Amino acid sequence: MTMIDRKLLKKESVGPLMAVLRDSGRRIIAPQSVGSAPGAWYRELGPEDELDLEHLTTLSPKSAFLPMVEEILRFRNEGKRIVIDDCKIQAQPTVIFGSRPCDTRALHALDAVFLRQPEDMFFREKRAATTVITFSCAAADPDCFCTSVGGGPRDPEGSDLLVTGIGNDCWLVEVWTLKGKQVVELAPHLFQPAGEVETECLVAKVPVRFSLDDVRKHLPVLFNDEEFWREQSLACLGCSSCAFVCPNCSCFDIQDEADLKGGSRLRCWDSCGQKLFTLHASGHNPRGGQSQRWRQRVMHKFSYLPEKEGLIGCVGCGRCSRACPADMNLVERLTAIAEARV
Repeated sequence: MTMIDRKLLKKESVGPLMAVLRDSGRRIIAPQSVGSAPGAWYRELGPEDELDLEHLTTLSPKSAFLPMVEEILRFRNEGKRIVIDDCKIQAQPTVIFGSRPCDTRALHALDAVFLRQPEDMFFREKRAATTVITFSCAAADPDCFCTSVGGGPRDPEGSDLLVTGIGNDCWLVEVWTLKGKQVVELAPHLFQPAGEVETECLVAKVPVRFSLDDVRKHLPVLFNDEEFWREQSLACLGCSSCAFVCPNCSCFDIQDEADLKGGSRLRCWDSCGQKLFTLHASGHNPRGGQSQRWRQRVMHKFSYLPEKEGLIGCVGCGRCSRACPADMNLVERLTAIAEARV
């Protein structure tokens, strides 16, 4: 990626910028506090809503592109005929404001799944209509490990604009794409020219926690080591919390909801960690044990996807470790793989 431009934006100008974006017909999705719920949640930002850029978001903005539940067609009974109606794709121009570098980078993994031929038209239209404004991380959570998987607290990969705080009252705004440039051009009076800024001291220091090269090198050798995977997954409950909070995971199920008159076909989030995910109609399940399903999750993210798409299926956001009710820490599991004697 090549930077197009850099600007300065005063923090007091965020409200006016949001107003300009709304007036242009764009909806804004941004982190907000929701009642007494911990952390922040991505929701549509109304004129009276307050941004929350201080807390970690429980989920990534993935649902803006891949909703938890999405209607993909309707069907109705007309006598002895079943008529299928395609759903209209409503991709409203959208700005995601306040994404973090790890979450923005994760969009590449979704692109690899849904924009390969044949392209998923629902995902494609929403992706094309969305501008991503990413904020660098000034502090890191103990579970973050973005630098261990090729990212970083100021990684611009996938961002249209990258914003970094450079004081109590100002942000450095880096323009990385034409979409980002369009945002700046909507409100040129709010942005000022920026010179060279030393940003290394302004962002979090995230240590490398394990050797990704060793993880990738050891996984094929460990594949048939049943005892290793049994020990790795001993605490796993198979609840799929890790998958549902992951910004990279793209597994889905297709379900029909119908009555005597017709119904809808829905796409909904699913997880390869669930026993039913690979259950055949015959009753056979090629991944009948939880250790096999855990192995599949790790292999997909750190072996299969890198080999097939050149992408790591993990951005080091740490949500899986924070969400796991059994305290299965992914960094500890990956460190064990990297340090395994093979």
